[in-house]
Amino acid sequence: MNTTDKSADSQRRRPRGMSRLFRRFRRNSDGTTAIEFGIVAVPFLGLLIAIFETTLIFFTQSALETGVANAGRLIRTGQVQTQGISEAMFKTSVCGSLAGYLDCNARLTIDVRSFTNFAGVTLPAALDENDELAGGNTFSPGATSEVVVVRAFYVWDMITPDHITGLSNMAGGKRLIAAASAFRNEPF
Repeated sequence: MNTTDKSADSQRRRPRGMSRLFRRFRRNSDGTTAIEFGIVAVPFLGLLIAIFETTLIFFTQSALETGVANAGRLIRTGQVQTQGISEAMFKTSVCGSLAGYLDCNARLTIDVRSFTNFAGVTLPAALDENDELAGGNTFSPGATSEVVVVRAFYVWDMITPDHITGLSNMAGGKRLIAAASAFRNEPF
């Protein structure tokens, strides 16, 4: 028996309506686009959200650096020391440069340390061994001609999973955004 006899034999065994249904199903492509979009939609939307979140993180990083630089100028020129600006007021001045969607009260931490010279600058790590914010921050704006390091830390809750963006650097899928400024105080 050759191959044409086999296919003819299988056609005879199948009911007539069934073969017509298979042929019609093979030719019909009305829902193909919807099915293909359904397959591609989830990864596409995930990638779109990851791009949007990455953009927000870098925008926040830039705004935090600007805030630290501007607030650090208050220390450098002696305004913090002579006008009695408190840590809370200094934190508010850093927050002034940040966008309104950021929670400065709960997520922003400020660390200001003074040293006698640049060679003596030693800073503790921002994260502890459990990848949590270490704490132990101080507010010491220093005196005339002292070296001051201002650091600000913002804890960002990641929306997208780390295996997509790879941006989380803290426990619990969070990202620590940090900015720092080092300078010598002016004589005031």
